[in-house]
Amino acid sequence: MDDTRPLPADPMRVGVREVARAAGVSTQTVSRVLNEHPNIRPETRDRVLQTIADLGYRVNNAARTLGTRTTRTLGVIASDATLYGPAVGIAALEAAARDAGRWIATAYADASDEASVRDAADRLLGQGVDGLIVLAPHAATLTALTGAHPGVAIAALHTGPGAAEQEAGAALAISHLVELGHRRIGRVAGPEEWLEARSREAGMRRALEGAGLGIEPHWSGDWTAAAGAALAGRIAAAVRAGGPTAVAVANDQMALGLIAGLREAGVDVPGDVSIVGFDDNPDAAYYRPALTTVGLDLAGEARRAVAAVLGATAPAVAAPRLVVRASAAALR
Repeated sequence: MDDTRPLPADPMRVGVREVARAAGVSTQTVSRVLNEHPNIRPETRDRVLQTIADLGYRVNNAARTLGTRTTRTLGVIASDATLYGPAVGIAALEAAARDAGRWIATAYADASDEASVRDAADRLLGQGVDGLIVLAPHAATLTALTGAHPGVAIAALHTGPGAAEQEAGAALAISHLVELGHRRIGRVAGPEEWLEARSREAGMRRALEGAGLGIEPHWSGDWTAAAGAALAGRIAAAVRAGGPTAVAVANDQMALGLIAGLREAGVDVPGDVSIVGFDDNPDAAYYRPALTTVGLDLAGEARRAVAAVLGATAPAVAAPRLVVRASAAALR
């Protein structure tokens, strides 16, 4: 079989002139397309972008930075990346930035240490990033960061509208347990200094108070499965003493550890106590029992954070969703 299609161009030898010639436009038009100039006809933009793809042209960001004063890169300050939430947050931000024609550069910091977060910001800003997004922020460090760089576009996941969605999701978990007939509902909160933990705790308390229920008993952990397991003995004792018939846990990892620890203590889930988590991580359906949990539109939240840094219109974010599985059951 004779394949007469031309070989792909060598991307190292393809430049703006070659793209312009192949697309039948001027080099200025190619430059405007690359820099997202608004006054380009859609059919011209599409033709240039298709030609770029066909030729394998690679944009020289360093050269473009000299002319546009933008690196097309967003800085992400992350911490605790071994946890599910921050790990998937980084992936969601990378995808959202890519959809916006940007890249991300990530610097890791101890979110509980203001100096560490400021150092991470300085490193990223030294690379010429176009703005900063803070992942898994602590209240104090986010305030310090904003104050130290007043002229820099800074956004954070799960703040502003994102915080309201966290609260709504936590309230959804409590409401589900109330609908199942539970009236003695305990809570396992995340670390108090985390903004996410504060929002989820606020949502749970609001839902309990709205249902006319008490806000005790209450425990807290550090987001890890080990923390949930460590609390299991105390929670098992409370259940046996006529305490909670259900427990809402601030994330799925702690719920996993709690369920395992309760099983070792001879407490059945959901026979003796119902458990609801938060995050709907990919493993939640495979817990034993499968975990009832709350899912958030993390991809939408990431797109909203990227839009905030870029000064673009914020996209719609889906409402929190309850994912009903086997770990929560009607009160017997």
